[in-house]
Amino acid sequence: MDNAVLGWDLGGAHLKAARVENGRVTDAVQIPCPLWQGLPHLDAAMTEALSRLGPARRHAVTMTGEMADIFRSREEGVRAVTAAATNKLGDISVFAGVAGLVSPADAPTLWQNIASANWLATAMLTAKKLTQAALVDIGSTTTDIAPVAGGKILARGRSDSERLANNELVYTGIIRTPVMALASIIDFEAQTQGVMAEFFATMADAYRVAGLLPEDADDFPAADNRGKTPQDSARRLARMLGRDLESAPSAAWQRFAGTLIAIQTAQIAESLTRVLERASLNPQAPVVGAGCGRFLVEIIARRLQRPYIDFADLVPVEVAARHSAAICAPAVAVAVLASGI
Repeated sequence: MDNAVLGWDLGGAHLKAARVENGRVTDAVQIPCPLWQGLPHLDAAMTEALSRLGPARRHAVTMTGEMADIFRSREEGVRAVTAAATNKLGDISVFAGVAGLVSPADAPTLWQNIASANWLATAMLTAKKLTQAALVDIGSTTTDIAPVAGGKILARGRSDSERLANNELVYTGIIRTPVMALASIIDFEAQTQGVMAEFFATMADAYRVAGLLPEDADDFPAADNRGKTPQDSARRLARMLGRDLESAPSAAWQRFAGTLIAIQTAQIAESLTRVLERASLNPQAPVVGAGCGRFLVEIIARRLQRPYIDFADLVPVEVAARHSAAICAPAVAVAVLASGI
């Protein structure tokens, strides 16, 4: 326990935590945390993570949860999330970007450095391990893109707003993104038609119907609070087109799912291409994949004819923890940075 550090990524939809002992990632976990419903959900998620990862004397925290709409501002959110983590964990350090790991007492004055800086922790670790690379972390809700070279992070943006303006934050993910966010008009069975602007289905449904959804990735209720079989997902997708499941064969819904996935993949690939061109990385600079959607990162890397590296290959990690460590990359990163390895 003396050598253990727990890294925490306190998000608005998920909590991610990782345990590093003697410079090695031994375990990591992702837990649903609907923070928009109240701070007790964050407390409960931290309790569950501690029960699964075990105790530690040192804790390093990064966050995106300050964006939850229970807070009137991001500054209020940083203060509240920091206070909740301090009350639960005790001795914590808070990741403040270029300011490094700071004490909770510094959070009120450094809140702009702290807010939504989890991607920067992962990018810093990537920059320490690789001469040149483009980090792409595709999660349940968002995609982070960060080019690194010569030990430096070449991203133009730091805040979410700046990153959105520079293609470095793409607000799309493989689980929670509503299908209606992908397109308002789409081709279905040789016919162009509108897509309903209703929360009837998410991209988790598309990936499930296509047989690509990682088994442990979708831990929130479905849009209709019903089942999560491929047939259930196809039924929700059909509703997006004003149809019933029975109105078309299963192959048609698989093609529709493939169309949605192709649109999302193209969006991310286009943003990555723009970032790569702007950063002028070597054509052989690899793409590093992190998050529950890193299978998609690998597909995009192949499309762009670049080598692919899994985030779990950047740090020493127990074999059994490789998958969860890659999903929880920011939590791993702050733990590793706090460990000084």
